[in-house]
Amino acid sequence: MTNYIAELLEEKYQQYNQPNFIPNDPISIPHLFSKKQDIEIMGFWASILAWGQRKTIINKCQELIQLMDGTPYDFILNHQENDLKKLLNFKHRTFNSTDTLYFISFFQKYYSENESLESAFSRFLQKDAVNIHDGLKGFHDLFFSLDDFPERTKKHIATPIRKSSCKRINMYLRWMVRKDQQQVDFGIWNQIKPSQLICPCDVHVDRVARKLGLIERTNTDWITAVELTENLKKLDPNDPVKYDFALFGLGVEGEM
Repeated sequence: MTNYIAELLEEKYQQYNQPNFIPNDPISIPHLFSKKQDIEIMGFWASILAWGQRKTIINKCQELIQLMDGTPYDFILNHQENDLKKLLNFKHRTFNSTDTLYFISFFQKYYSENESLESAFSRFLQKDAVNIHDGLKGFHDLFFSLDDFPERTKKHIATPIRKSSCKRINMYLRWMVRKDQQQVDFGIWNQIKPSQLICPCDVHVDRVARKLGLIERTNTDWITAVELTENLKKLDPNDPVKYDFALFGLGVEGEM
């Protein structure tokens, strides 16, 4: 990797990892909350719904929050069956009411037994694991452990076992795990190390990373995301996914 690329990524990380990044990005949704569980729930939902135009994603998430009376955690734990009727028309792209109701069912069961969603990933992860692979696999299996899970909802929760790059859940984990003074990412989880995260490989990141020679693999899949992350570790082995800000920013602003 050339000094030019290293300096470019560091410069753009510093430029885009700023509070003014928040309002126009789906990460603005969990930033609406202060309670840890609300941040976790709406952060997860915002990341899963994050495809298409960012403005539309944000609007759909705000609609979902309103349907849950502005308090997702409280709604999920304490709703009555009748309260779910207003969610039957919620839809974003291929995510529909069937998926919405299953998400609520999973969260209700999970949070009735656990304080934080972090353990849904970390319980499957060895402390010395190189990356989050086993945490993602375990979370997927746990998420679909309810007896009545709809088969169609599986397409919304990625797993490296299906060779997916898992870009949305990797983005969510970046939000929850990374810590720095800019506080764009939340850093509210402590059992997963930033060094174990995998860089979210969306279309902008993928395109810029290929132009910079950080990806050589032809396909975009789990191995590709690992390849990218391993190259970013050459710049910062403890916090490689911080450069997601740089790659995404360069891509979405058309600088490359």
